[in-house]
Amino acid sequence: MVALQSLVDYCDRLLDVGQFRDYCPNGLQVEGRAEVARVVSGVTASQAMIDAAIEHGADLLLVHHGYFWKGEDPTLTGIKRRRVRTLLAQDISLLAYHLPLDAHPELGNNARLAARLGWLTEGCFGTGDGLELACYGRPQKPLAVQEMAANLAAGLDRAPLLVGNGPATIETLGWCTGAAQSYLEAAARRGLDAFVSGEISEPSVHLAREYGIHYFAAGHHATERYGVQALGAHLAAHFGIQHIFVDIDNPV
Repeated sequence: MVALQSLVDYCDRLLDVGQFRDYCPNGLQVEGRAEVARVVSGVTASQAMIDAAIEHGADLLLVHHGYFWKGEDPTLTGIKRRRVRTLLAQDISLLAYHLPLDAHPELGNNARLAARLGWLTEGCFGTGDGLELACYGRPQKPLAVQEMAANLAAGLDRAPLLVGNGPATIETLGWCTGAAQSYLEAAARRGLDAFVSGEISEPSVHLAREYGIHYFAAGHHATERYGVQALGAHLAAHFGIQHIFVDIDNPV
């Protein structure tokens, strides 16, 4: 077992949470029992995820999408009350890391997506706000557009939505998991052949067509399953505790 505070402090340092201006608090969001022997991880702290954590005997639930987002109703009512009440009743801690888990160069969502798809990372870029979350690089070999789509479908177990008018062969690409369609224009301005993210919005279609870049919307949930798994496995190895990943399906 490991002391809860020791585990939280280690994660905060490992992910360097202090450098991020995020949309939610990173770190311990709900405090449970003082010691941790079993961590259950998942993408989002939904009620189904909490119920799965209870079923697997978790002391701590580790997620990418936690609670207390900027702009949301801060009161503990309705669905949020039920979720937090369930955690407190079972004495389960909730540990959540958002942008820090996207950005980590080894355990982060972007790094693990590249490793899963066999992409070679060459650097990072942003949208001009000082935060360079997106990655750029290349596939191990040039890929035809439909071959790229097939590789994404096979690697993520879901077919991506493809839009845009890029070159017939993809030699360079950028990527940023989740809802990072806002990075599409920056990717195009870098001269990349393709950009991969999770979600897509209406303007993304026109931008991809007019900039002459391929845009693959591969699924918010699908692209963000791997960082939290990697962090959970790392914690298990470092502290000698148990880790179980639970995938609550989400088609978005």
